Amino acid sequence: MTTALPRPLNHIGIGVPDIEAAIRWYEEVLGYCVFAGPVELSLETDSHGQLRDVLGPPFRRLKIAHLSSGSGCGIELFESIHPPHQRREEDVEFYRSGTFHFCVTDPDIEGLVAKITATGGRQLSQIWDDRPPLGVFRMAYCQDPWGTLIEVHTHSYEIVQGWR
Repeated sequence: MTTALPRPLNHIGIGVPDIEAAIRWYEEVLGYCVFAGPVELSLETDSHGQLRDVLGPPFRRLKIAHLSSGSGCGIELFESIHPPHQRREEDVEFYRSGTFHFCVTDPDIEGLVAKITATGGRQLSQIWDDRPPLGVFRMAYCQDPWGTLIEVHTHSYEIVQGWR
């Protein structure tokens, strides 16, 4: 019997209405680095049909940029031009299919939450003790300026989930 190893998370795609502003925010607030883009892609330049196949019939034009995070997981920013970008209707849509949020680790949770709110993002929850009554593992829910949910946690996923 072959034991499969967990597959690493490669990247997360995030829709934004202004890719240049989003690049600046993700660089300044989360420290991510741009390594490609932004570039504009369109149906007219999609000579092999890959974009139409992946994005479906509504696709006409978008901008895309690729950023790297501290863990090797990439962030792919998309600015849909045609059809135009649409913000989610509600702040927290945990009950809908698809990605609910992504989480970043920062031991200075108060500092990062303050930086998020000072740069146009929002703090949606208070900072909680994630494993009461320890007071060691803490988390909060925030949003970037365009509505993407970002959980901030003081410790890595494996450490928190492994603690009982």
